[in-house]
Amino acid sequence: MGKITALANQKGGVGKTTTTINLAASLAALDKKVLIIDADPQANASSGLGIDIKKIKNSIYECIVDKAEPTEAIVPTDVPNLFIMPSHIDLVGAEIEMLSLDNREKVLKGILNTLKDQYDFILIDCSPSLGLITVNALTAADSVIIPVQCEYFALEGIGKLLNTIKIIKSKLNTDLEIEGFVLTMYDARLRLANQIYEEVKGHFGDLVFQTVIQRNVKISEAPSYGQPILLYDPESKGSLNHMHLAQEIIDKNK
Repeated sequence: MGKITALANQKGGVGKTTTTINLAASLAALDKKVLIIDADPQANASSGLGIDIKKIKNSIYECIVDKAEPTEAIVPTDVPNLFIMPSHIDLVGAEIEMLSLDNREKVLKGILNTLKDQYDFILIDCSPSLGLITVNALTAADSVIIPVQCEYFALEGIGKLLNTIKIIKSKLNTDLEIEGFVLTMYDARLRLANQIYEEVKGHFGDLVFQTVIQRNVKISEAPSYGQPILLYDPESKGSLNHMHLAQEIIDKNK
């Protein structure tokens, strides 16, 4: 039985999609079968793994709106063991189309329940908003990972996300747990980055992953080549950080 984890933070630019892609690739490299669900209309997780959106016949949109068979929307990536259900700009309109559905918050849960047994980990890349698709992702998930950027406004908006998680836990998904907070774009040379780390650690204690994702040019370059950092530059800090994070998650879920 696979574990479904949503990566969520309604604040944009915190490294959420980058973390999803590279964590998934690292888990796959550690012999886990992994599926990414690209639940963001911007489809950055899809393009970041070299998927040509224009050539995709079925995406998460068709599964949600047209009841397409989920297995027909899943495509392999260049990383062995790593698969993705791509997104599409049409997903923007899916929220409106879902309003008339019964149990509209549980549509994605129904889709993922049919896939759960086939993978060790299913990672959902959420959009930087708390709309209906993100609510669906959190309702379908067993846990949530919250990427936090090491910058001045790091904790801004986390309260709103935690409140949303609390509401979903009480009304839609009593099993939802916070897997952890992962600090991204960390630069040890900056006093501010260290202050943010201490602040987040002070707030959330053991929920903060020991692994931090360091600021790394190679991580920024990799998506433009349609590759995770593991393929683009396996020796880089960014690649090693994500491998450590993947191992930490595997150890946590033993």
